[in-house]
Amino acid sequence: MIIADLSKTEGRTYPARRRTQNIVGGASPIQAKNFAIGNVTLEPNGGQVPWHNQEQEEVYFVVEGTGEMCLGSERKVLTTGQAAYIPSGVFHQITNIGDKPLRMIYCYGPAGDVAHWKQELAGTLPKAGVEAPPLPPGARPQCTEKPQ
Repeated sequence: MIIADLSKTEGRTYPARRRTQNIVGGASPIQAKNFAIGNVTLEPNGGQVPWHNQEQEEVYFVVEGTGEMCLGSERKVLTTGQAAYIPSGVFHQITNIGDKPLRMIYCYGPAGDVAHWKQELAGTLPKAGVEAPPLPPGARPQCTEKPQ
């Protein structure tokens, strides 16, 4: 039996103030062909998965916290216990708008790397409204900071 243990998974911290821990896929001991799953912690007041798109379809499930979810031209608040479906190819972003960490689980399929992880670390994410579609009106800005 292969077991992934979050308490023993360091994960990776990204410039947009989040920590991602692979549960299935990536650095996890559990690998699957059809899907990947991970735990993400967004820092309070602005931690983010920045505006991006990918070939895989995906679901974000908020385990605890409050976030602003942008999907295409829509913007809504997600809270504990809510999930958002993200179709293939659609730009999306989630930002922690609360004073406490937001913890969420992502699941996407098929498995494999998604380009935005490397783009964010390299400081090359397509900028909303310039190289990518604009964020919905009133949305928190996309984090495009280069790592320190």
